[in-house]
Amino acid sequence: MKVLVIGGGAREHALCRSLSLDPDVSALYCAPGNAGIAEVAELRPVDALDGAAVAALAGELGADLVVVGPEAPLVAGVGDAVRAAGIPVFGPSGAAAQLEGSKAFAKDVMAAAGVPTARSYVCTTAEEVDAALDAFGAPYVVKDDGLAAGKGVVVTEDREAARAHAAGCDRVVIEEYLDGPEVSLFAITDGVTVLPLQPAQDFKRALDGDEGPNTGGMGAYSPLPWADPKLVDEVLETVLQPTVDELRHRGTPFSGLLYAGLALTSRGTRVIEFNARFGDPETQVVLARLRTPLAGVLLGAANGTLNALPPLSWRDEAAVTVVIASHNYPGTPRTGDPIEGLAEVAAEDGPEAYVLHAGTRQEGDAVVSAGGRVLSVTATGSDLAQARERAYKAVARIRLDGAQHRTDIAAKAAEGR
Repeated sequence: MKVLVIGGGAREHALCRSLSLDPDVSALYCAPGNAGIAEVAELRPVDALDGAAVAALAGELGADLVVVGPEAPLVAGVGDAVRAAGIPVFGPSGAAAQLEGSKAFAKDVMAAAGVPTARSYVCTTAEEVDAALDAFGAPYVVKDDGLAAGKGVVVTEDREAARAHAAGCDRVVIEEYLDGPEVSLFAITDGVTVLPLQPAQDFKRALDGDEGPNTGGMGAYSPLPWADPKLVDEVLETVLQPTVDELRHRGTPFSGLLYAGLALTSRGTRVIEFNARFGDPETQVVLARLRTPLAGVLLGAANGTLNALPPLSWRDEAAVTVVIASHNYPGTPRTGDPIEGLAEVAAEDGPEAYVLHAGTRQEGDAVVSAGGRVLSVTATGSDLAQARERAYKAVARIRLDGAQHRTDIAAKAAEGR
């Protein structure tokens, strides 16, 4: 099987790493990729938002499967263009990807499907915003209705901060605050059959102790030793399958990766948001634990044959990933700084620990930073404590001027708290 992966972040590096280890994959390409992905896949230039260009590249390469990583190309309908060229695609249509592209659309789907979620208002004026903030009170949850690269949500006790975020968006969803721990659960689906993966937890705030501004994610771990063993079955029954069924009944079947962001509240499990693609950094830890070869599962989703596949097989190990971010992230990041220590991690810590590249590029013989989140250092171990120890040991080898990372990823879970 020849596979083309679209994107260039740590999620795509994790996907390419797993695909490169799959014996059924005879050729692996990534467009545009990054410096780390170049070690496991052949890079090709492409405008990831140009469906015709992606379809042409897939045809030129003779790809048997195209995997669209990021949300923006999916919402832009890149998957539709590739499918129209007769090439199987892992990723939903532009219409189905509105589940992530519009928070208001997602709320409408959940209401029709009977999926438990926070009560909410869709607001387009300052007056509507004030009324919604009054209705729910603090903490205020304000979400940009459209795509915002993981940074479109503000949760704050400060009413003026909530109003300011709303004022910067064309349309916002304001909803009640959901208490309790958050969980990410991915599911692979062909539009009928839904195959849940193992749950993970990510860390959105920039600083230790869940302080600081919201980010795209500073680390993650899996499994969740504190979670109810029946959680995955419950979410499949009450959230994932009803949502996939509702979208199919609407004539916009969803195939690809359905990501449910969940809050385990005092009143039961509630959906915070849906995404239409693998999440970063949770993908890094979930795929580290998946034993089943990945390509056949993704192709099954693209071809509508998931029901013919055997159950997924998982490794017993735990996995932890720690994000190394550039100076000033999540503000405007500084880029172009050389990254050192990558070879040391590969030589000293593999295969239990390895580095997945997010915002990097090759400059001559050097790898330099090229984005806000630069690297995801991922490790496995017999339990979370060992995986965590290995991940941070590898993090300590990386040298990047002005870099920042959280020191408490998976700490409470590893200690049984």
